[in-house]
Amino acid sequence: MRTSNAFLALVLTGVLTGTLSGVIGGPSAPGPAVAAEKKTASSSELLEKGLQFYRSGDYAAAVPILELAAKDNAFMAQYALAQIYADNAGTMTDHAKSYMLFQAIADEYSDVDPDDQRRAPFVARALTALAGYLRVGLPSIGVEPDPDRAADYLHHAALFFGNEDAQFELVKLKLQGDGLPADIASAKHWLSVLTQRGHAGAQAFLADLYWRGKIMNKDPVRALALISVAVENAPMRERIWIEDVYQNVFCGAGEGVRTQATGIVAEWRTRYGRQPESNSSRGLAPIDVHPVRTCQNGERVAPLQAAAGNRVAPPAIEPPKATGTIPTPLPIPLSVQPGQPSGDGIREVGVTTAGGPSALGAGPSLGFAPPTTAR
Repeated sequence: MRTSNAFLALVLTGVLTGTLSGVIGGPSAPGPAVAAEKKTASSSELLEKGLQFYRSGDYAAAVPILELAAKDNAFMAQYALAQIYADNAGTMTDHAKSYMLFQAIADEYSDVDPDDQRRAPFVARALTALAGYLRVGLPSIGVEPDPDRAADYLHHAALFFGNEDAQFELVKLKLQGDGLPADIASAKHWLSVLTQRGHAGAQAFLADLYWRGKIMNKDPVRALALISVAVENAPMRERIWIEDVYQNVFCGAGEGVRTQATGIVAEWRTRYGRQPESNSSRGLAPIDVHPVRTCQNGERVAPLQAAAGNRVAPPAIEPPKATGTIPTPLPIPLSVQPGQPSGDGIREVGVTTAGGPSALGAGPSLGFAPPTTAR
């Protein structure tokens, strides 16, 4: 993979902290308790303790311990730190540090064996996160928008590592022609493939296209049934925009459309469902804290009550046109099968990889917008 000139400049000139170890370690030395622990604990013990704090959401306790582990080249410590700094909902958001850590992972591990379950899935996510930053840029540290490089990273994550989120981002780039030649047929094909695999973002995106009749033939029944399944499949980091699509479709659908869609949901839930993410790795039960949504007429937005009934064909898989950009057929050596946990308890925070239907128009591809100044 190409090494970022901006990243090298930052490391060599000290724009951010002077050295990569400074990026990992921050501006101050570890506190006495952490320093003492370093003397008695191995790197693996530090990593496990730091990840325990990370999984519990205690970033303040996790960061100094993970920084020590990262200095000993603990891969998961670097990745967890990058996720913490990317978390817009956390207390330690620093997109400049996140970018540099993701870049360091990409530079060192981009050619790791795609069957290496300890690293490959996370390298793919790091590449996808980097693409998100490069789509919008980070002016505070001199990273300019670079859609071509973003597309390169997504290609590597999608093709070499088989990452579904990267494949989904490539779909949107192909629809937009941003960093890639526009290829509607190929984009529709892979959007359909991901939808049938249970990718919630692809399902919601395709549902919105059916609802608006944009690119796909307008089909309100299929749209409502598909977005109903997507809401159930959605991981926590994607729920807001997917529920926004559901609200729009549900409120705009008449009783006839809702009745027909209800008869489809049970079958599609079985065929295209996916076990949603849980907080079990954190020792917590899932908590449903979704806000109550209402339509403009005051009607409450409610899930469809699925029932056996009308059978509707699944979204058709259309053969893509060969463009030279993505091989046809596309080899997808999935590193983590749909619904299968990665086994490490690392949550995806902050950096989301969907970006709702608005991604078809203006705006960043990923579901976050890094601030222009890092905190």
